[in-house]
Amino acid sequence: MVGCEWDDETNEVNGYTQYGYDGDDFISFDLKTETWIAPKQQGVITKHKWDNDKADMSYTKNYLTQECVEWVKKYVNYGRSSLMRKDLPSVSLLQKTASSPVTCHATGFYPNRADLFWTKDGEELHEDVDKGERLPNHDGSFQMSVDLKVSSIAPEDWKRYHCVFQLSGVNDIKTKLDKTKILTNRDKRPPSPVDNREVQEEMIPKA
Repeated sequence: MVGCEWDDETNEVNGYTQYGYDGDDFISFDLKTETWIAPKQQGVITKHKWDNDKADMSYTKNYLTQECVEWVKKYVNYGRSSLMRKDLPSVSLLQKTASSPVTCHATGFYPNRADLFWTKDGEELHEDVDKGERLPNHDGSFQMSVDLKVSSIAPEDWKRYHCVFQLSGVNDIKTKLDKTKILTNRDKRPPSPVDNREVQEEMIPKA
């Protein structure tokens, strides 16, 4: 197994070359000391042989620190638009009934390395909250939710609570716990049949 790592901020490079035999580690190359390491006795003879092969060792070092890294940079550049993409979510407050927890729901964000949590006076809450999983959307973005039990929160204290969406590289999105902003099942209730003209006409007996 051969590979390398490149930090685009510090430009630090690291690489590894490892060989296995019969399911176990056999020998690996230490880039920092430029020596081969044999974790088991069976690989010691090979270690001494490869340590003395300066030409091959120089090639291995050059591949890990130069050639391999150049390939990494190329692929990062090819996929930069996707790798660096950041989409902000739409955040909503939802509640089934007046006594149900308030759900903070964020959808449409990318990448999935985001966090969603409730705060009180700016401090993250760990009690009376229930955090859901990150789930994929059909368009490649993600969604997640976190519930807050509000039954024991006094109405005058609601303003002290915020739902916070956090994504590295962008400002936090804070949504205040506000009853006027909460969507409930009542908001989605269809009109009463009695108020529907077509239904009324159907209810009138025909001569």
